[in-house]
Amino acid sequence: MVALIKALQVILALSILIILHEFGHFTFAKIFHIRVEKFYLFFDIGGHSLLKFRIGETEYGIGWLPLGGYCKIAGMVDESMDLEALKKEPQRWEFRTHPAWQRLLVMAGGVLYNFIFAIITYCAIMGIWGKAYISNEDSRIVVNSLAYDMASGTVTTS
Repeated sequence: MVALIKALQVILALSILIILHEFGHFTFAKIFHIRVEKFYLFFDIGGHSLLKFRIGETEYGIGWLPLGGYCKIAGMVDESMDLEALKKEPQRWEFRTHPAWQRLLVMAGGVLYNFIFAIITYCAIMGIWGKAYISNEDSRIVVNSLAYDMASGTVTTS
């Protein structure tokens, strides 16, 4: 039973990180008016998913293979290999029609969100459980004979 609880805790923690990472790609795509076709936690191999629903042009869901997640962005050639879409004329809402700096931000958005989350989490942990200072009461400095010689002035330098 303990092993099951620990496994569920790991899956929950990784799920939060995956959603946050994919949300980084998603938000930058939406900022630049790039169409996001799918936003999934876990993989929906074969089109089968545990849960799926559509809001606007984006399909949200939870797949059945818990090995990550993905954000399928229109016009991006990636692991999905949607080659049929690339044969069509480029549209203004596609990833491939945007400037390089916008495409870079969309691709780096996930890592950026994970980095910001790490900083916020660290600050929260230090704010809740951290110490404002480290006390040096009952502390000692242990030195060797060279330090005593230096203090008495018997050490000569060349």
